[in-house]
Amino acid sequence: MNINALLMDERDNVVTCVAAVPKGDQIVYQKNGEICTLTAQDDIPCCHKAALEDLPQVAQVLKYGEMIGQATAPIAKGHWVSHENIVSVPRDYESEFIH
Repeated sequence: MNINALLMDERDNVVTCVAAVPKGDQIVYQKNGEICTLTAQDDIPCCHKAALEDLPQVAQVLKYGEMIGQATAPIAKGHWVSHENIVSVPRDYESEFIH
C-alpha cells in the first residue's frame, strides 16, 4: 500500500494528500511508524487536506500541531477540508511572544 498523504504532527486532525485521491479510495498515511488508512468520502485534490475525525462546526483544524483554521460547518471523517468549510482565525502573536 503506497502512502499518498502526510500527517505533519501526531496532534493533527487532518492529513495532506500528496496525490489526488478519488472518492471511495484509501487515504494512506503514517502515524507513529504505523501505516493508517481512511476512506476518502470526497474527491481530494493533490495538496489538499482530509479530515481524520469528525470535526463539528467551530472545531479547530490542526495541521503542523497548530490551528490553521476553524470549521464553518461540520466536516465528517474522510471529507475534503477546504476554503469552503474552514476559515482562518487571526492569532494573537503578541501574547505568544516569549519575553
